[in-house]
Amino acid sequence: MNFYNLKENDEQVSFAGAVKQGLGKNQGLFFPREIPKFDNIDQLLSMPLVERSVKILHPFVAADLSEKQLTAIVTSAFNFPAQLQPISENRAILELFHGPTLAFKDFGARFMAKCLQAFTTDKQITILTATSGDTGAAVAHAFHGIDNIRVVIMYPKGKISLLQEKMFTTLGSNIETLAVDGTFDDCQALVKQSFNDKELAQTIGLNSANSINISRLLAQICYYFEAVAQLSRQKSIGKLGDIVFSVPSGNFGNLTAGLFAKAMGLPIKRFVAATNANDTVPRYLSTGEWSPNETVATISNAMDVSNPNNWPRVEHMLKSGIVDKDCVTSVSIDEEQTQSTVLQLNKLGYISEPHAAVAYKALQYNTTEDEFGVFLGTAHPAKFKEVVESILGQPLGLPKELADCAGEPILSQDLAADFGLLREYLLAKN
Repeated sequence: MNFYNLKENDEQVSFAGAVKQGLGKNQGLFFPREIPKFDNIDQLLSMPLVERSVKILHPFVAADLSEKQLTAIVTSAFNFPAQLQPISENRAILELFHGPTLAFKDFGARFMAKCLQAFTTDKQITILTATSGDTGAAVAHAFHGIDNIRVVIMYPKGKISLLQEKMFTTLGSNIETLAVDGTFDDCQALVKQSFNDKELAQTIGLNSANSINISRLLAQICYYFEAVAQLSRQKSIGKLGDIVFSVPSGNFGNLTAGLFAKAMGLPIKRFVAATNANDTVPRYLSTGEWSPNETVATISNAMDVSNPNNWPRVEHMLKSGIVDKDCVTSVSIDEEQTQSTVLQLNKLGYISEPHAAVAYKALQYNTTEDEFGVFLGTAHPAKFKEVVESILGQPLGLPKELADCAGEPILSQDLAADFGLLREYLLAKN
């Protein structure tokens, strides 16, 4: 299957090409030429996660990876569960934080790393990526120690939690980290400028591991199928066909993957894109005007994105009829609501972090009595230890993954939000 550039439709590449290139001409996002439709959904849902994921992903990658190769990649990448946990009679959380960096991005980052490793020649590749929190750790751990792949991760200095920062800034080796004096949107802008600099991109073998890379998105399709598979086995929970997913949304890659799953035949009724105060998408869906404001810092910091990179894919799917344009609604949840929802979930016996709380609150505003709501738990609460402890007034223990890095020194270099300085850095260390 080929993938085409949403901005320059004549540019078409294979899956391997899309993974290695990251972005197309004019910063265009790659999109599959066709989306496979599965008629045997019940059969797929009866399979284990790895076996089912291979069936889901193979049509996208068949020209570049054999089923045997893909099975090896998926087995290695998805070696941890996505667990559905009931919250109430008609609500459940899909816990996506049981991987090595305790965040949903482990699925996509590990799959991308294994694919890129399979496609990499002797020439060094430089992965340049921006993170608002969890992407950095997932990418760093997925690529750590892989020969011929240099990873440079930028993040907004002082705007992510200390434990999030520790998980990817303490590794060293082929992992380099830059604390940028600015916002996540500034970091994304620097990534885009780097890709636009053809001389730089060619010299350092530039690629990106953000969710703009199609491999990340394809991997994330798989856990939507896993959630519905678990629901189908737990017949007392929910009714297939009336499932609503609430997705905590920052860069909108997670929602994009869910829409792919629906287009492939998974029985999802609709989606709620839950944002924090950075409400570009809710306002756009309401008014039709795309007008990003300056990014606002919140306690759900991984969603502090005002100009989401993946929105063109979402909009393409809605406008082209790949999915029904009415299957996506969006709502903004403020800080007070987020904190009160963390408390509410705690009273129900569940310790949540702010991002999942945003998604849960959005469900309360956007579901009816006959709909079953699944909200995504995108990170372990301990990654936001200080915030959660402050809200709940009780201590949280550290899982081993965080305890192991908590005392390690941060190896980052500071960088102004200046492309000239970034360019100089990338070339000097190449």
